[in-house]
Amino acid sequence: MMMMETLTDVLLVTANVGSLFDNLGQIQNSWLLEFYTTVDTHKPRFIALHFQEVGGKDYKTNMTHAENFFWTIESSMEMSDFDRVCIYIDSDFETEDNFTALGSIYFIHKSLENVQQYDFSAKEFRLVSGRNKYADSLYGVTTVEKEKFQRNFWPDRKWSRKGYMRTRWLIHNQGLDLVNVHLFHDASNLVACKCSPSVYSTYRQKALRYVISRISNDFGPLPFFLFGDFNFRLDTLRLVQDLSTTAEVQMVMDSTNEVEKIIYKEKGNDHKVLFQIETKQFLYLHHKLFREDTGQKLLEYDSETAAFDDIITEEEIRFLPSYPYSEDYSKPTQYMNTRCPAWCDRILMSHNTRDVIYRRNDGQNNVVYNILGQKVCMGDHKPVFLFFALKSNNQ
Repeated sequence: MMMMETLTDVLLVTANVGSLFDNLGQIQNSWLLEFYTTVDTHKPRFIALHFQEVGGKDYKTNMTHAENFFWTIESSMEMSDFDRVCIYIDSDFETEDNFTALGSIYFIHKSLENVQQYDFSAKEFRLVSGRNKYADSLYGVTTVEKEKFQRNFWPDRKWSRKGYMRTRWLIHNQGLDLVNVHLFHDASNLVACKCSPSVYSTYRQKALRYVISRISNDFGPLPFFLFGDFNFRLDTLRLVQDLSTTAEVQMVMDSTNEVEKIIYKEKGNDHKVLFQIETKQFLYLHHKLFREDTGQKLLEYDSETAAFDDIITEEEIRFLPSYPYSEDYSKPTQYMNTRCPAWCDRILMSHNTRDVIYRRNDGQNNVVYNILGQKVCMGDHKPVFLFFALKSNNQ
C-alpha cells in the first residue's frame, strides 16, 4: 500500500538587521508588522529566521536592545500558535575571536509533530520540546555550530564579525541543514571596480567554499539551505563600462596621488555625469535601471553564484536588489547612493534540496521567493524570504 506524502509548509527568512538597532523605533515596529503579516498570509508550520549584524554597528551599546528584539518576537501574540522555539544569539562581543553577531530563531507550530534537532556533540537527533533560548557566546550549546571566519579569509582588512551558524533538523523524517551566513562586504567602491571579478568577490568565494566544505563533510551530508547576507555584488566594472561606452572618464586624485573618485561623463549633452564613484559613494544617473522590470536587466551582472553552480542553486529572482535602501523612514523604496544596488541577501540551496521541495504539476507556482517590506522602511537591507512545502521522507 502506497504511503501518502506528508507536506510541511516552511518559511525561511534572512535579514541583516544592523540598522534596526542603529535606528531604534519606527523601523523596528514596521519590520515586525511585515514579518507577522507574512506569517499570517502563508501560514507556515516551521519558520527559520536568520539574522546578521545583531546589535548593529554600535553593538556594545545596542546588544541588550537586540536581545529584547528576539524575546519580543518569541513572546508575541502573533506567534502564540508556535509552541516550540529555539533561539540562538551570538551576543558575547567581549570574545572578539569568536563573535559573529549572528542570530537565529526557529518556530515550530503546535500542529506539527515529529520535529527533531541534531545534537552535534552526541551526534544524534532529539525531539524538540519547549522554548529553548540561548545567548552570549553559545559555547557549550550542542545544538548549534558556530564559527567566525579566520583572519586570512579577508587579508589587508580589519578583522570583521563575519562567519556562519548552523543547525540541523529532522522534519517528518526529512533531514535538513539550515546555515546562517554572513560574508565580507565591498569595503571600497573604487577597489571593487578595478577588476572583473572584484577582489572582494574572490574573498567571498573562498569563505563560502569553506562553509560548504564544512557542512558537506561533517556528520554526513544532508540537503541544505544557506541563507544570509552573502554581500554578493554586481560586477561593477563590467556594469559601469557597459553603461558608459561613449563616456569620458575622469580620475580625480587626492594629495597622495591616489585615486579619490572616478567620474564618467556623457560626451556632449552638457557632459552629464553618468557615474561618480568614490570609496563609499556610488552616484548614478541610471535610476530606472534599478527599478524597471524588478531589476531583471541587471541580473546578467549578478555573477558571484556562478562559481558554485555545480554545488548550489537558487529559485528564480523576480524582485529588486535587496540593498542598499534608505534608512530614512519616509523613503522606503529609495536606494542610498553609497553602493551599487545588489542582491546581497539570498536563500541558496544544494541541488538535492530541490528534490525535497514540493512543486505542483498544474502550472501553478506554490514556491514564493521574494523580499519583505517592499513599500516599508526595513533598514538598509530588505529581508528576503522563501516559502515552500517540504516533502516528508517516507523511506
